[in-house]
This record gives sequence, C-alpha cells and structure tokens, in this order.
Amino acid sequence: MSIWVLEALKGVGRLLVQPLFYYGIALALVIGWRRVKRERSYFSIRVYNMFHESKLFWRSGLVAGGILSLAAVAIGIVLPRDAISMIALVTIAIGLTMQMRLLSPAYTMGLVFFIVSILANDKETAPALKRFFPELSETNMAALAILLALLLFVEAWLILQNGAIETSPQLAKSKRGFVVGEHWSQRLWFVPVLLPVTGELPSPFSWWPLFPVAGDSYSLMLVPFLIGFSEHVQGMHPKASIRLTGKRVMLLAWIVSLFAIGGYWYAPLSMIAAALALIGREWLAFFQHRQDRLKPPYFSKREQGLVILGILPNSKAEKMELEIGEVITKVNGMTVKTETEFYEALQRNRAFCKLEVVNEHGEVRFVQGALYEDEHHELGLLFVKEREKWALEAV
Repeated sequence: MSIWVLEALKGVGRLLVQPLFYYGIALALVIGWRRVKRERSYFSIRVYNMFHESKLFWRSGLVAGGILSLAAVAIGIVLPRDAISMIALVTIAIGLTMQMRLLSPAYTMGLVFFIVSILANDKETAPALKRFFPELSETNMAALAILLALLLFVEAWLILQNGAIETSPQLAKSKRGFVVGEHWSQRLWFVPVLLPVTGELPSPFSWWPLFPVAGDSYSLMLVPFLIGFSEHVQGMHPKASIRLTGKRVMLLAWIVSLFAIGGYWYAPLSMIAAALALIGREWLAFFQHRQDRLKPPYFSKREQGLVILGILPNSKAEKMELEIGEVITKVNGMTVKTETEFYEALQRNRAFCKLEVVNEHGEVRFVQGALYEDEHHELGLLFVKEREKWALEAV
C-alpha cells in the first residue's frame, strides 16, 4: 500500500504538467476582463474587479473534487490516458466559444462519450483516431457514463453553493423595447479529481477496479475538470432563479446516474445516460430562459419606488445592509420613483439619510445611516437607467 500512497502523491504532482490546468486559470481571467468591460459600458463603473471569477474559480471546487476523488478511487473508475487527453481537448475547444454554460459535464463528457463510442469504432474515422489516440477505443464506456453522472452532481452542488453569489448586474431590452435590468451569473469552477488511469502498478485488491480497461496495471492522475455555468435572469430574483436551476440539474443528475449504473450490466444504458445528459441539460437551459422571459421584468421601473439593481462591494449601501431587488419608496420622507428624485431627496439632509424600503416579500423596513460630505452620490447603488438605443446595442 505504501507504493500506492507514493503513487497518489505523484498523481497530484502530475497536475502541474497538464495544460488544461493553466488554460482554466487563463480562461477565468478573460471572463473577468470581459465582464468588467460590459459593466463599465452600462454603468461607467465596474462592480467587481477582473479577478472576481478567478476567486470563484477555486471556491468549492476543491472540496467537490476531493469527495469525487474518494468515490472514483474506491470504485475504481479506470480510464486510459488517451481518454483523459480527449476530455482536455474537448474542454479547450468548447472553452474557446466563451459560452460557460457549454462547459457543463453534460456537454464536455457527453461529447467525449459519443466520440469514443461512435468515432473510435467507425471504420473510416478509427484509423485516424488510433494514430493519435491508440488507447481511446479501450475506454470502459460504463465508467465514462458514471463519471459523467458524478460530475453532473458536482455541477448541481456548485450551482446551489455559489452560483447566485455576487452576480453581475446588466442592462437589457425587454420584449416591449424598454430598458430593464438583469443579472448574469457566469462561473468557471476548477474541480481536480484523482483518477485511476492505465499505468505500471498492479491492483492492490483482487476486486479492484470495478471498471477496468485493457491490461492489469494502473496509476493515479489528478485530472483538472473545468465546470462552467452561465445564466441571465430578468423575470425573477437571481438567487431564486439560480437555486431553482441547481435543483433541476440535481434531478437530472439522479436520472442520468440511474441509467449510468445500469450500464454496468447492460451496455446500451450507458449511451442512453449520455444522451439524456446532453438533451436534458440543453432542455433545462432553454426552459429556464423561456420561463424567465415570460415573466414581467423584475428589475424595471416601478410606479412606486426605485428598485435596486446592484450594490457596489464595500460601499455605503452595503454597510447599510441594503439588498439587491429591494425597492426604495421614500428617502428622508420624500417619495421617489426616479434616480434623479432619489439623489435630490438625499440632498435634503447632508449629514444623515433615512430610507424606506420594501423587500422581495413585500415587507417594509427602514434603513438609516450617517453621511459625510460629498457622499450623496457615492452610496454605491445601481439603478435601471434610460439608455440611448445605440449605447445599449453597442455592448
């Protein structure tokens, strides 16, 4: 067993020589830079710095990767090194589209599954694949399907954990052509998983692995999986909408896992699991978007009050514990409906402000705080603004 402990340490070290690890770091930085550019175009100020996505890149994914590693090693989900390389190539290719939702394991692992199961066994394409990936056709398809299902569970858990944390406020056009607010959650998570792969060490147990490949020698490799998520929310509070999406992805993961487990005994069920993951995840994205757009815009101009679209970090508004989605109805006793009226009301008392706000449950509460000189326009609140048509379409 001491040999396998040493092999596990070597497997962790192998992470540093994998291009996908550095690709993920660079991709997170590019996502942050693009978001900052959009925020500045809408509000003339960035909400979060360009390293915001990089911070979230590491959050929760390490914990999820550790748990998944224990499951993968205990079960013995062995993959050939060529299958790992194919997963990396597919992930890199999809990442170039800058559509983070397509980095769901339903798409990355699903595409790899069909590349291996169809192209690697096709008479015309197999010779070309075998030239660059000679071991690809030896992939245990049941193991690949179960790994897909496990990663889908991880995606759902990550969405529920921090998919709705610090989403980016944006401006958009409603179906009627009015400028409304929306929130955009865009995430890229780094999930390192210690996987058994083809190698040089004999099996430590007679029953292990449950999902072998050709040969009887194995090794360990820390594989950097990149899981992405993206969702635009207009018709609901972003926390409620994203949490609902996480629950739906979790339900999909359970359904896919049942078919993937069945594939251990009946091979065609593995292909059904991969197809369900691909079709199901795309349907969930379409259904969420359609359902959201059928609702009236949540962040739009109100007859009574001014809805808070965004709050700058470490601002006066954040210290006053104001929240996104709350509606400010009165400022220093004056009723407000526009941003201009809001700041005019603040000027009535240059040392103190008292706000009457209504939360998402319709409950009224009062917020107050001291103001210092020249702070009236630096509360850190973002509202929906009327924009010129060309300015909105330019971004």
